[in-house]
Amino acid sequence: MEKRLIGRGVLAGAAAGLVAFVFARVFAEPVIGKAIAYESARDVVQARLDRAAGLTVPAAGPDLFSRTVQADVGAGVGLILFGAAMGALVAVAYAICLGRTGAIRPRPLALLVPLFGFIGIYAIPFAKYPANPPGIGHADTIGPRGALYLVMVASSCLLLFLAVYVGQRLATRYSAWPASILMGLAYLGAIAVVMALLPALGDLHNNVVEYGRQTTETPLPLRDAHGTIVFPGFPADVLAQFRFYSITAQIILWGVIALVFAPLAERVVAPQAGAAQQDRRQLVRT
Repeated sequence: MEKRLIGRGVLAGAAAGLVAFVFARVFAEPVIGKAIAYESARDVVQARLDRAAGLTVPAAGPDLFSRTVQADVGAGVGLILFGAAMGALVAVAYAICLGRTGAIRPRPLALLVPLFGFIGIYAIPFAKYPANPPGIGHADTIGPRGALYLVMVASSCLLLFLAVYVGQRLATRYSAWPASILMGLAYLGAIAVVMALLPALGDLHNNVVEYGRQTTETPLPLRDAHGTIVFPGFPADVLAQFRFYSITAQIILWGVIALVFAPLAERVVAPQAGAAQQDRRQLVRT
């Protein structure tokens, strides 16, 4: 049964990735184009300022892939593979939760697991380290940024698992609602502590040394030797639109996984549950 569930999870995730890609291609890609245009124009101005200051400006390397390939093939394949991986993860979590969640029926459980996946894997980490378009973030901080994000995701998933596990134990002693509310508040408190302990991206060592201590890595205006602004900072509306479309694409991804996987999983589980119930009836008769 587990293999069949995982196969259906992969199928649901791939379908969800395709739907999320169509959304991102239509709505997010133009915003990414604006961010890339800003980055290119800023690099030109920065190169002029460096030359005026007597600095050596390295030649820009060629792009390995065109924007068309990146926007269509790269993003499409990436989102479909990511969706398939998340679908498989949902299926594994669903198989583990079956029979261990009290009175929750198979289909509602198949809807709840992707919901918790979205919260733990994306929504909570997004609150600390939100998605950024091209043009935001420095090359020297890619490693630390990736490590911090993985720590945030791992902490969120671990604390969410502990909250659900302890909540199930408390539900046997108290009713489900008080246990759920208590563990929900405990999870929010614990993840808030983790967020407070993890540094802001602007506090990373390379950023502090080169740019001073800032809240984020969002580019500030460029100034010449006299302090005059010669190029604006990153457009706030582009940043807001990109983040809105990013989280909307994830909502679509996890929502489609839930809606597709739930009926498929129920078809796998229902015969198993029916057979088990029939065996119990035969045992009672004998």
